[in-house]
Amino acid sequence: MRVAAIRPVSSAPVLAALALLLLLLVGSASLATGAMAGHVLGGKTDSPAAANSLETDGIARFAVDEHNKRENALLEFVRVVEAKEQVVAGTVHHLTLEALEAGRKKIYEAKVWVKPWLNFKELQEFVHTGDATSFTTSDLGAKKGDHEPGWRDVPVHDPVVKDAADHAVKTIQQRSNSLFPYELLEIIHAKAEVVEDFAKFDILLKLKRGTKEEKMKAEVHKNLEGTFVLSQMQPEHDESSSQ
Repeated sequence: MRVAAIRPVSSAPVLAALALLLLLLVGSASLATGAMAGHVLGGKTDSPAAANSLETDGIARFAVDEHNKRENALLEFVRVVEAKEQVVAGTVHHLTLEALEAGRKKIYEAKVWVKPWLNFKELQEFVHTGDATSFTTSDLGAKKGDHEPGWRDVPVHDPVVKDAADHAVKTIQQRSNSLFPYELLEIIHAKAEVVEDFAKFDILLKLKRGTKEEKMKAEVHKNLEGTFVLSQMQPEHDESSSQ
């Protein structure tokens, strides 16, 4: 009687499957580690709507409370000035917020990592970036003599400066015949002056229109009612490019 020869079973497919599984496990671990270390796994995107949402307010308040606990501070949350989101293993919220410290308004940059499905929330960064300018709606009701005369530098991340810049960009777009909308990339520099019953803001903006980037200088006025008016605007040319 002839006995059929037994062919050895190739282990190649099994080894390949195990190798693939190992790669997936290592990749997942690296992803989690990268996120935990704060590595950028996705680009930041502006979220104007989120800046005014209750959810973002809650995250900002959490950031202030956590900072107070860690530093034994007494900051009081005022409002969110700007919000950006970055998708990682969850979402990292990059917030510019305004808070009161001993009665003075100050601007802070906070970074909060949130994973809603795990009910996880962690303050990763909280940095003071400057004092808020005194040119608020209520301050504009003060007498001119309450402010030093003449132009003075103000923080570019101040809420009032940001509102003035947004109004300038919106008005520039309305006056433009371009098919591409203007996008505010950066407030490069800002000055302000109180005269009679309104404040003047002199702002240097970096804008993007389509694929083209350009600088624009704008003067924006804000009256006692809080209304912004674009007084004048003109392109700003770098000295190096004009030579």
